[in-house]
Amino acid sequence: MTTLHPVRPAAPPSGREGLSGGELPEGGEHPAATELHGAAAGHGSAQRAGTVPPGAELLEDLLAGTPEEEHPVTHVHHLPVRDPSTLSWPEWVDPALRARLQERGVAEPWRHQVEAAQLAHDGTSVVVATGTASGKSLAYQLPALTRLAEDQRACVLYLAPTKALARDQLASVAALADPSVRPAAYDGDTPAEERDWVRRHSRWIVTNPDMLHRGVLPAHQRWSSTLRRLAYVVIDECHAYRGVFGSHVGHVLRRLRRICRRYGADPVFVLASATVAEPAVAAARLVGGPVVAVTDDGSPRPGATFALWEPPLTERTGEHGAPLRRSAAADAAGLLADLVERGARTLAFVRSRRSAESVAEQARRLLLDRGRGDLVRRVDSYRGGYLPEERRELERSLSSGELLGVATTNALELGIDIAGLDAVVLAGYPGTLASLWQQAGRAGRAQRESLVVFVARDDPLDHYLAHHPRAVFGRPVEATVTDPANPYVLGPQLCSAAAELPLTPEDLPDFGGPVAEAQLEELVAAGSLRRRPAGWYWAGRGRPDVDIRGSGGEPVAIIESGTGRLLGTVDGGAAHSTVHAGALYVHRGETYVVDELDLDDACAVVHADSPEWTTVARDVTDLGIVRTDRTRRLGTVTAQTGVVDVTNQVVAYQRRRAGTGEVLAEFPLDLPARQLRTRAVWLTLDADAVARADVDDLALPGSLHAAEHAAIGILPLLATCDRWDLGGLSTALHPDTGTATVFVYDGHPGGAGFAERGFAALRRWLRATRATVASCECESGCPSCVQSPKCGNGNDPLDKAGAVRVLDVVLDELAAAEESGAEPEDEPADEAADGPAEPTPAGPVRGLLRRPSTSRAAVRPVDGDGEAPAADGDTAPDSGGHVEDDLVF
Repeated sequence: MTTLHPVRPAAPPSGREGLSGGELPEGGEHPAATELHGAAAGHGSAQRAGTVPPGAELLEDLLAGTPEEEHPVTHVHHLPVRDPSTLSWPEWVDPALRARLQERGVAEPWRHQVEAAQLAHDGTSVVVATGTASGKSLAYQLPALTRLAEDQRACVLYLAPTKALARDQLASVAALADPSVRPAAYDGDTPAEERDWVRRHSRWIVTNPDMLHRGVLPAHQRWSSTLRRLAYVVIDECHAYRGVFGSHVGHVLRRLRRICRRYGADPVFVLASATVAEPAVAAARLVGGPVVAVTDDGSPRPGATFALWEPPLTERTGEHGAPLRRSAAADAAGLLADLVERGARTLAFVRSRRSAESVAEQARRLLLDRGRGDLVRRVDSYRGGYLPEERRELERSLSSGELLGVATTNALELGIDIAGLDAVVLAGYPGTLASLWQQAGRAGRAQRESLVVFVARDDPLDHYLAHHPRAVFGRPVEATVTDPANPYVLGPQLCSAAAELPLTPEDLPDFGGPVAEAQLEELVAAGSLRRRPAGWYWAGRGRPDVDIRGSGGEPVAIIESGTGRLLGTVDGGAAHSTVHAGALYVHRGETYVVDELDLDDACAVVHADSPEWTTVARDVTDLGIVRTDRTRRLGTVTAQTGVVDVTNQVVAYQRRRAGTGEVLAEFPLDLPARQLRTRAVWLTLDADAVARADVDDLALPGSLHAAEHAAIGILPLLATCDRWDLGGLSTALHPDTGTATVFVYDGHPGGAGFAERGFAALRRWLRATRATVASCECESGCPSCVQSPKCGNGNDPLDKAGAVRVLDVVLDELAAAEESGAEPEDEPADEAADGPAEPTPAGPVRGLLRRPSTSRAAVRPVDGDGEAPAADGDTAPDSGGHVEDDLVF
């Protein structure tokens, strides 16, 4: 039984929330999980166990002395204690392995560990979907290590989405395995001279999908001895494989299964995740074969206090005089300093690399101002882009307890065992409930009640969640969204498969059957493949260059000009807006100014500097409809989904005064345009709908604009994405529709399934959008409802009241369609009966659609450490058109 305690009155309910209930995600831990995962108990943990209070008392202590009018907590939720359930050791477990586990304090395994291990041992692929820190590792270690002990030639392939998790699991296996197993890492950090050794000698290879795709499968002849003896494939944190990346990984795993069959192997797949909806369906879709789910968690859970925290409005104003809240980063830094001062080991999750640096620096400064200089060195930041040796040292210091507080991106979200964390602070919604629960589950691994604080950003979705706790605690995690038929995924993957082994008709069912066959015909016509009687052959030179993370190009190296030192990297797709000439770059608290961005050599040259300004990129964007695939006619409103073309170019950057955001100057840039063909959902309103909404010609652009912003902010509530994965445009008269139109599109080539999800859940999506806008306490619009941090028009014009009326009209039409007998049926495009149509040219919306751009949350991972740089942005007004599309192209 869970309880909700309203602390600060929530905004008035609108009656339009439309959210379904669900089961609460659960976590837990084996008493010996610390030893199981090979992590130390932590610096001073024995002494601190009695001094750091439980989560509820810790929260009360943090709030002591806060004036009532500034009280930030909107709700407190208590996760209950769960008792353990164990089973006896299976008889088949290797006696030496069982002895080693018992020496580490594992008297008996949890029920779910035995159930999953038994299925895997019997040859059934299985996904273990139990709570965070529930000892899922043992579920695959038991059957896999037992098999390696029985068969001295058998091998195991372990795949992790992040390097931190991979190294953590490598240490865990090394502590349990027989010396003959020789577990080893094969990833981007593995020196070239060690890779041949790993291939020849290791029987437990820890790697990631990128290296499987680029290093193993294309060279399968060299890996043949491993592949023909492959007994198990372990896919840890499988919920991380979603969207375009997940679609690519699914095809990579199909290629692996295909090559293993060629060498006579049929490995068992064991998947693990604490936060995945419909685990059996999601796992089967990922690996391309049947998978059985184990979901009944037998591990104990000590309980947790989970607070929703919304910083109060301040006297400061932003664009067009809108009131501003105290920033989530500032509150997160204050909480981090407060918790460290109380001896609580804490992770603060933030949304971007720059924020990680900033929050850690603010926390250190607060501690220094309080006379706690002794704690300053025990606070640091962790993010992607650090050099491998820097990451390893930070991971060691965090696991050992030398560090008490760490501000981190989602690079530390997955798996790596950090024993004895007392608290987690989430500075902003991480984009999905799966990520929220994954991050929250990092606390409480020492069998005492932990504290989790979600600090809402000045953002529509964060505001909604802060005042609608059932959207957090009463809803299941999102379904994993993938689109294996995406031609931008399927085509390159078929080329990769053909380059490894010629494709035959017997292979096609693994890759989608008729969809794959149609794609092969297009690849043959394009000259990428050649059709022969024996199958389809790769026609190119070398091997296909396929980026499975869709990151928009190779990483750009950051080089210090005076020393030639490599500081780090940024994603190639984000380089235009984050490391252009003149940009401010932050690395581990040190600031640098970019002297030159060389796109040909993929490097940015910087020099150390400490200016009193930040930089914000500006760009122009065009959008045109290529094809309409599905239509829903709702009276005076029409909903459609299809293919659109988006063109983006960074054209200038601003210098803004640090702290105030005052624009000091603007400088032009000469960077190439980038193209994106993707999928979108859009709404059109005819003249009668506009009249019913009671918005005149002057108010219509701002009303549509505000509705678009809010809709983009809320869609991540229903789809496995965040707002940085989405773009949008609204206009009172779009040339391709001839009427008022609001677009929301996927920020990935070919689409990622997010727009289609919005189309499918249109009423729920727009009801939550309307509730957010109507319930916000601001007068005319603010970042918590209709203002966007990446607005293409500088958040102008915006009409909050008009947006509510526009949404009311759309929702009324949707309700009328339901009342008439059924949900409105889809109308496919005319050409759909004969297959996809050729793209038809469409005139994009032209004009100067400028957008300032600052560092922001990660859109996609870059180099396997679980986090990517990304760029924020906005654009300047055009007559009636508005763009929100700050995306990695």
